[in-house]
Amino acid sequence: MKNKIIIENLSLIFGKNKSKASKMIKEDKSKDEILSITGCNVAVRNANLTIREGEIYVIMGLSGSGKSTLLRCINRLITPTEGKIFVDHEEITKMNNKELLNIRRKEFAMVFQHFGLLPHRSIISNVAFGLELQGISKEEREKKALEIIELVDLKGYENQKVSELSGGMQQRVGLARGLANNPEVLLMDEAFSALDPLIRAQMQDELLLLQEKMKKTIVFITHDLEEAIKLGDKIAIMKDGEIVQIGTPEEIITNPANDYVEAFVENVDRSKITTASSIMFPKPKVARLTKDGPSITLKIMRDSGTNILPVVRTNRTFLGFIHLKDVIDLKNNGINSIESAIKESVMCVSPDSVIQDMLPLLSKTNHIIPVVNESNHLVGVVSPTSLIAETTGKNKGEINNIIQKAIDL
Repeated sequence: MKNKIIIENLSLIFGKNKSKASKMIKEDKSKDEILSITGCNVAVRNANLTIREGEIYVIMGLSGSGKSTLLRCINRLITPTEGKIFVDHEEITKMNNKELLNIRRKEFAMVFQHFGLLPHRSIISNVAFGLELQGISKEEREKKALEIIELVDLKGYENQKVSELSGGMQQRVGLARGLANNPEVLLMDEAFSALDPLIRAQMQDELLLLQEKMKKTIVFITHDLEEAIKLGDKIAIMKDGEIVQIGTPEEIITNPANDYVEAFVENVDRSKITTASSIMFPKPKVARLTKDGPSITLKIMRDSGTNILPVVRTNRTFLGFIHLKDVIDLKNNGINSIESAIKESVMCVSPDSVIQDMLPLLSKTNHIIPVVNESNHLVGVVSPTSLIAETTGKNKGEINNIIQKAIDL
């Protein structure tokens, strides 16, 4: 994927003494210090981010964090005090009004929290409104509007008034209106925040389904971490106008950058987000089918302190497990190959498998879980200790003590 939007060192300052406030930003003074000395409010502070084509990029934070203001800088509804914004490598911060109007029509569409619909118009008229402003004929714009109305599951409602629809259906109309112009970038400002929880969850699901079909670049603003995690390919968290962490949902959850982010994520169900790739032991010790006989396999087990080993071909294709007792039996019986002792009926997981999907395996096995890629190559193993530790929040030492006490009983 190529870079769609790049923001470099962008700041937005409200107040008369912007030059002094800008200098204080460079001196790393706090927002409160700048306000106290200059009377200026720093709405966005030295923001840097890169949004890739076709991804859902979530910008989140509490009220007043600057997230919606940053969104409005992206399409130049607000002009930043300093910094640069590039769309498809064109610097829009240098564009005049005519150039901005053109790029907004071609590149951007906005979907608002409170819908912004025209109540006296029908659904089809609302959806086609942007096309009407462009001077497109009524026949052509209504044809396009009907296609989008069907896409957002509103077929049959096109002639009803906005006031006759529920909140969730009205937001579908707002989404359809944004999509009718076929924009490259969809800017969604707290688009689902005004909806009831159940309808909100449904709209999130529908947005993800639409994204699978349309592959738009979406910048989504929210104050809700669960929503950010569900929707975002990448998340930027803001506080006091500053971006304090950028990462994938899993990176944000498993490695919060500071106490502020940690407070955000402390109540999140990690089992639905954390994947095998983040808790596995990569490149584990293995027995190689064609190279390692019982004696070598036994040495590997003793050196690594384990009584079970994954068995692979030389290209790391996973074949199964071999147990210490079976290796000893092979050696005592003078058998030079480990092939006959491989346990092939083994449940594997992919690197993208989440903990929630791996937990049921603990009731069926008491040993490591192999992690294999699409080619069935072994890329790592997940230990029961790591799995339980990540689920419970306890450290591995505590888990080992619990397991040992259970064994002693």
